[in-house]
Amino acid sequence: MNIVVAGIFDAFTKNNINYLLGGLGITVAVSIISVLGSLIFGAFIGIIIYEKIPFLSRYVSIINDVIRNLPLLLIIFFIYFVLPMIGIYLPVFWATVIAMIVFESTMLAEIIRGGLLAVPTGQAEGARSVGMTNQQALLHIVLPQAIKKMIPPIISQLISLVKDTSLAVGIVLSEMTFRGQIVYAQNSNYTIPVFVALAIMYFILNYGLSLIANWFDSRMAA
Repeated sequence: MNIVVAGIFDAFTKNNINYLLGGLGITVAVSIISVLGSLIFGAFIGIIIYEKIPFLSRYVSIINDVIRNLPLLLIIFFIYFVLPMIGIYLPVFWATVIAMIVFESTMLAEIIRGGLLAVPTGQAEGARSVGMTNQQALLHIVLPQAIKKMIPPIISQLISLVKDTSLAVGIVLSEMTFRGQIVYAQNSNYTIPVFVALAIMYFILNYGLSLIANWFDSRMAA
């Protein structure tokens, strides 16, 4: 029993803690870049689909639906293992980021499109009746109202994004989960404390996102 307890505490040596924190830094970096990229491309795609531009909106919607219904892990594998076959080589970090952006953009696009559709059509019609263009009505009338409806599902999706970074262990990205595996492979007694440590770090990241969302939501409501 004493050996097991000692093994648990031994899991958190200075080297192991620094190693896990390094993985946390990689997870945060992937998450931040992926979040920013997904928001930009997701908004762009969602607005294109919402605007019902002849031909373009339909084809973008079809492609978006196809990608959205693929497993994220498949997209990660495709970018990291298949693209090199046609001469496109990406470091594991950027392969992960691009895969996350491609997948999460499609999810956010649906959320944004749904938020825009939730605004009564009379709002946009009223704006156009006073001389606004479609773009002005979207930017100044529809979008501000839609954002309030989008925030909760967008934050939920971004929290899923942070958790999904652990899938990159499949292509050996040295993020938190991968480094946790390396640490507990040293000693079977390290397994439980390492998983607890990983759970705490993921909780802090995601709970932090929730707090930011609540703050942003309260500011929008004010």
